[in-house]
Amino acid sequence: MPDAQQLAQQILDSVGGSANIADVENCMTRLRVEVVSDSSVALEDLKATEGVMAAIAAGSNLQIVLGPGLVDRVAVDLEALRAAAPSAAAGSAGSSSAAAASGASGASGASPEELAARGASIKASARSRSDGRTMRAIRKISAIFIPLIPALIACGLIAGINGILTNLGWLPGVTPFLGVLSSGFLSLLAVFVGMNAAKEFGGTPILGGAVGGIIVAAGVANVTVFGETLAPGQGGVLGAMAGGILAAYVERFMRRVTPDVIALIVVPTVTVLVAGSITLGILMSVAGVVSVAIGTAATWLLANGGAFAGFVLGGLFLPLVMTGMHQALTPIHTTLIDQTGWTVLLPVLAMGGAGQIGAALALWMRFRRNEALSRTIRGALPAGLLGVGEPLIYGVTLPLGRPFVTACIGGAFGGGVVGLFDQLGHSVGAIAIGASDLSLLPLLNGSSGYGWALLGYGSGLIVAYVVGFVATLLFGVSDSVRADLEAQSSAPSGDPVAPDAPLDVQVTPADSVGTAR
Repeated sequence: MPDAQQLAQQILDSVGGSANIADVENCMTRLRVEVVSDSSVALEDLKATEGVMAAIAAGSNLQIVLGPGLVDRVAVDLEALRAAAPSAAAGSAGSSSAAAASGASGASGASPEELAARGASIKASARSRSDGRTMRAIRKISAIFIPLIPALIACGLIAGINGILTNLGWLPGVTPFLGVLSSGFLSLLAVFVGMNAAKEFGGTPILGGAVGGIIVAAGVANVTVFGETLAPGQGGVLGAMAGGILAAYVERFMRRVTPDVIALIVVPTVTVLVAGSITLGILMSVAGVVSVAIGTAATWLLANGGAFAGFVLGGLFLPLVMTGMHQALTPIHTTLIDQTGWTVLLPVLAMGGAGQIGAALALWMRFRRNEALSRTIRGALPAGLLGVGEPLIYGVTLPLGRPFVTACIGGAFGGGVVGLFDQLGHSVGAIAIGASDLSLLPLLNGSSGYGWALLGYGSGLIVAYVVGFVATLLFGVSDSVRADLEAQSSAPSGDPVAPDAPLDVQVTPADSVGTAR
């Protein structure tokens, strides 16, 4: 495993130093670096850096795929290096529309670098069309829950192990111990959501946690609001999120109007008093209604829509990822887990990534003599099988156009299978978020237990792999692109092209889904 501090230094050097970095943020798998000048970025050096799974440049926005865990450490170390050498003022963001137009016109080829560039162009174009207030709000809300995912996964795995041991009657002296370990975090989930919500909206995290803690306080059972007696936990994570956001706004207002000499006492007191009272008196009841509605709607959708609902959801997930709209689902997943112990939506949506695995395998088999394309697929497949789909999306399927569509078709059929199990009364759920494809297998649960959930999810995976593979093999590449790829797979004499020989595949606007309106 690469050293995080050393990797951060190499990334810093490759992007042009601290002076060329305008902003750094990270999600579960990717480091997002906004650079002042994209011409100062040594992209090829960055891609060759040990520990970097993929690097995609779209104007001034640089996406560096590092994988779970490592990306968090590198982000912290990179910020520390920036603090030691402050960067220059950020320049304006580069325009991505020209790059998108270039990718759509077919001027790029199909070497790993050119595929990545074309994928980045499509991604930048999609982002530019959706990067308004709604998308910024979605990303802000999603950022509240993303830091919670490692703990959700850890507690979910412990709960799964505990459930298996309990069902088998093994180690009765250990299972209560594991039960406490798995439930402690979930019992205080509202506190952590409140803390992250306050932090994300410019407040003090501990004050947001104090407001979020009201929701799970035992004394709530003694409070009656509008004739209704409240229950501890009512409103769940949605109520805690709303309370934390409200606390941030109250605190920011109080800091503006309170004299410094009494701010230490007045600001936190008024913040908790006002935000806490509104949370207790209004937000808990409203959020409780919304939470129940979300749980009821999701359960009803798959229980009644079954295969059709799964087909639609599984087929639409990759486009949602492409536009960033999938981030809006994070609080919904968390709400479902908080309510029932699992989310029935994630296993269905995970089929999109499985369809893409099948599509990539078909491309590799069909064009395995094309060393450049094969090298890209081989590098991206292991990450895809573990649920990190960005390298395949932006490096292979999306730039080539049709394989992205056939991957969605595979995901749709896989989602239909999972939805059918839900309709038959054997719901398939995930007890944690942040994982998909094979990495989701240990985190499964449902109304009929782990065995049925594993059967439903595993059946969906197999169908998604097979359909994505067959659809791509038969319909995934246009005649012109196929001819170019095959021509570059063999020299004129019939001998294989040298591994470093460049590809030159021309993709017309009709071939590229990135040009669709």
